[in-house]
Amino acid sequence: MTHSVRRIGRTLALVLPVVLVLSGTLAVTAVPWAASNSDSQLLAASARTVSDAKGAKEVKARAPQDILRDRLLVELREKDPGVALTELQRAVEGRPSLARHCMSIAKALGKAAVEQYGPTRAHRFSRPVCDTSFASGVAQFS
Repeated sequence: MTHSVRRIGRTLALVLPVVLVLSGTLAVTAVPWAASNSDSQLLAASARTVSDAKGAKEVKARAPQDILRDRLLVELREKDPGVALTELQRAVEGRPSLARHCMSIAKALGKAAVEQYGPTRAHRFSRPVCDTSFASGVAQFS
């Protein structure tokens, strides 16, 4: 019995690290920042994308927080502020780098909600997302 347990333990001691290294390698290759398109390259220092080598113009990329804000404003207009606030919270949880822009995005959503729904109805959608900045935006633009 003891011999069998030792043999299983030795086998696991040899196989388990190999499995962990391989699974970690496969996990890293599947992350979103892994380049899937070899034609474009993201230059981290300048935040510009470069197209083909045929001399196409360099196009300045929009900041992620601007893209998120615009997408959430469209969602607010098409659905309701509650859906947009939920998406904002998920986006900040998914990309913590957006947390410093969360308050300004939530205030912009509050302003848009006041414009679309009026101050009383817009205030009903308030949630504790980004330190209640949505409610602050609603109150500021009421």
